[in-house]
Amino acid sequence: MTNVQERLRVLFCDHLAIARGKYVTLQPGQGGGARFCRGTFGVTYEKELIPAPGAMVMEGLPDMEAVYTPEDIRPGWQPFTQVAIGDLKANDGSPLPMCGRSALKRAVADWQAMGYDPMVGIELEAFAFQIEPDGSLKPYDTPAAHVYATGPFSDPRGFTDALWEKATAAGFRIDSMNTEYDAPQFEFTLTYDHAVKAVDDIFLFRLLAREVAFQHGIVLTFMPKPILTVGGSGVHINFSLRDAQGRNAISGGQDAGQFNALTLGCTAGLMHHHKALAGLLAPSANSYQRLQPASLSGFWQNWAVDHRGVTVRLSAERGPSARIEHRMGDAAANPYTHTAAVLQAARLGVAHAYTLQPMETGDCLENKDATQSVPDTLAGALDALEADSLLTQALGEVLVANHVGIKRHEIERTAGLEGDALRDHYIRFI
Repeated sequence: MTNVQERLRVLFCDHLAIARGKYVTLQPGQGGGARFCRGTFGVTYEKELIPAPGAMVMEGLPDMEAVYTPEDIRPGWQPFTQVAIGDLKANDGSPLPMCGRSALKRAVADWQAMGYDPMVGIELEAFAFQIEPDGSLKPYDTPAAHVYATGPFSDPRGFTDALWEKATAAGFRIDSMNTEYDAPQFEFTLTYDHAVKAVDDIFLFRLLAREVAFQHGIVLTFMPKPILTVGGSGVHINFSLRDAQGRNAISGGQDAGQFNALTLGCTAGLMHHHKALAGLLAPSANSYQRLQPASLSGFWQNWAVDHRGVTVRLSAERGPSARIEHRMGDAAANPYTHTAAVLQAARLGVAHAYTLQPMETGDCLENKDATQSVPDTLAGALDALEADSLLTQALGEVLVANHVGIKRHEIERTAGLEGDALRDHYIRFI
């Protein structure tokens, strides 16, 4: 294969958080675009095509284009292949309303207009399933795995070793990898970065991780609750805000009195929009099997300092390391939309000077102060999202309408599924 022409894998993240793309011939040093059917945003997990808002299914299924610049092209992990993430454009060249990456860029621009540049770090959790000879799945046999385990006992097939090698060669900056509390669960964290770069990295890293694991006979799933008898998997969004001098404007401390107005304002925004955020950040029927009381998952509308039982965890660290951690979401959400929603909710809290409720003082396992939570179901979360006009306008009304339309259809399709049947509905996609 020494004469194989190098190719470019042009990718975008759709409304279901699925990576879609095309291979095209690489033109070194040049940008470009790849055309796709706009109706992709009307496709469900079952490959049904429904007339979701914005998808133009009943208007002739026109094209859209994933547009990339030379700066978007980066090393890939397949032979003779580089990758690029495109911004989705409509036929008139305007940003496609359902494009999560464009929504994130708007959120960054909105913060920059207030004098701040968002920095983001994302923690991913995933369960590993091994593929049996008959094609069925069973939890990966990890003989002595325990929380913070490393080495062959926690990963006998060595897929995380291969993942580290491939990711490093492709230029990803890995912060850490380890097993989580429940076997066979793993956690992956990449290095903090500017918001769009951080989400680009996590989107591609998740795809890389699933592909490398699959080559080792493993289905690595980031779905929120693939095994009902153990804990779930979340996506934790850590963010801070740099001021015009490049300093971290988010404060840290040991108690509420040590936090500045910006940090408390962001927290108030995340509290105020708590129920609506669930409709975007926990967008599957399976999400609400994870989002339960005493699950350390972001169920309660509460906040505290260095407390894993609350939804918004403020940093006890100060200076450059201070940050806000939002713990509700999961990987069924488009990571661009997910991060944009967190940043916009936080920004709205500052812009509208929301009143912040008192800090949580309970342990959130046996007792808690919070009285409000996420809705019990995806349907209730979508109702809350539609009712939240400020958050919807900040993210984009068509994006939210498309999301709600797809997810209401998904609720109907999953209504009769339980246990492994519900798991298998999602596991090969998330």
